[in-house]
Amino acid sequence: MSKKVLRLSLLVVVLVSMMLSSIQCAPQPQATEAPPPPPTEPAAPAEPAAPAAPTEPAAPAEPAAPTEPAAPAKSYDGVELTLASMTDQYVQAFRYLIPKFKEQTGINITMDELGYVDLYQKLTADFVGHTAQYDLMTVDIVWSGEYAVNKYTLPLNDFMERDKDALMMDDILPVMWTQGEYQGTYAAFPLGGYANVLNYRKDVFESKGLKPPTTQEELLETAKALNDPANDFYGIALLGAGSAGAQDYMAFVQQHGGSILDKDGKVAVNTEENVKILEFFGSLFAYAPPGGADYWWDQRETAFREGKVAMMEGWSISRNDYEDPEMSKVVGKVDITYAPVSKGMEPKYGFGGWGIGINADSEKVKQEAAWEFIKWLASPDVQKEWVLHRGPPLRTSTMQDPAIVEKLPWMPIMLESFQKGDGDYRPRIPQYSIIQDALGTHVNAFLVGKVSAKEALDAAQAQIEQNWQ
Repeated sequence: MSKKVLRLSLLVVVLVSMMLSSIQCAPQPQATEAPPPPPTEPAAPAEPAAPAAPTEPAAPAEPAAPTEPAAPAKSYDGVELTLASMTDQYVQAFRYLIPKFKEQTGINITMDELGYVDLYQKLTADFVGHTAQYDLMTVDIVWSGEYAVNKYTLPLNDFMERDKDALMMDDILPVMWTQGEYQGTYAAFPLGGYANVLNYRKDVFESKGLKPPTTQEELLETAKALNDPANDFYGIALLGAGSAGAQDYMAFVQQHGGSILDKDGKVAVNTEENVKILEFFGSLFAYAPPGGADYWWDQRETAFREGKVAMMEGWSISRNDYEDPEMSKVVGKVDITYAPVSKGMEPKYGFGGWGIGINADSEKVKQEAAWEFIKWLASPDVQKEWVLHRGPPLRTSTMQDPAIVEKLPWMPIMLESFQKGDGDYRPRIPQYSIIQDALGTHVNAFLVGKVSAKEALDAAQAQIEQNWQ
């Protein structure tokens, strides 16, 4: 073979080898490798968490995006909670807001609406049995000590410290913290306050040329002056049955400057002063509707809304109801003023209301989700919606908001009542229910004429001491 042919053969071999090498080294298409996204479609992982989906750049290309909450808000998506709630007016606000909370967080809350006695009994059974039937619960201010000492509800101190900036706690009225606090432990977070106020028929007062009473002595005189049983109209409606009667009597003790505890914090319901206050309390029932000594909360409210009484001391949470034509016959005829106190006494008003607690036996993820709900509910923006849907106020800013005051013009009186509120006239001690049960039984016995005021309170004191734990 010539040198020329040899060189040509070698050249062909080299060229073929180079072609094969090029083919092997070239990138091969893979079925699992997607093409890069077009420039107009930003990759979802690179998007920062946005507060509201409509601001997402991809929204126009993805119709479902506006209804999708930001990723962090969905961290509890699918968590199920059960809330036990008292059937006070604020259940309407819960009904309105709970679906909105689910839209934002994915947390579904089922509400069990219960009367006062049923709520207390069902919660107690749940706590004692460690069944965790309820994850969230409305907590009456007077249950604070019992729940804290028995560790029925999760102490919220750590949550509150962790989220103190978001909670803006300086905006929450100081008296509100009595709703759930006991000896530094927060067994519940404040849900909203109730002020003890005097509701009165302004049309009747104007027609008689009377001004609303400012003292307890004037309250009695006015009830007598406006009492007209011949026309089925009465001077005042009060509470006399069971726990309702006990709480009403304790309100009058507070308005007379008295106390059911002595200076050492021991129960002393049968003092000479308290006997006189019970006699005064009983004298008002002479100007109440027939059967008024056996009224519970709903019966007292019905008597006032039906237009059968001129005055009624009660919790401010009910004020909206008197302007609702579906339930009230006194629309536009009612006003409120400060609860009358004994002549010469520095004004201090009965304060009550509810907190909201988390079951200590609930799963941790549910406890965290429950706290998210509490924190969300307490936020200033949500509080406006809460109050406008019959929830009790919590924040100073809400009560001073011009839009709120315009719609609910009685807010300034409520605000001052809260600022001078007494959240301890019903002792928030673990044994409170023992006191209430005893007073409920024996105060009613006095009101229906079975025993004297002294006999009633002596019997109540004995029952308390016998059951004290």
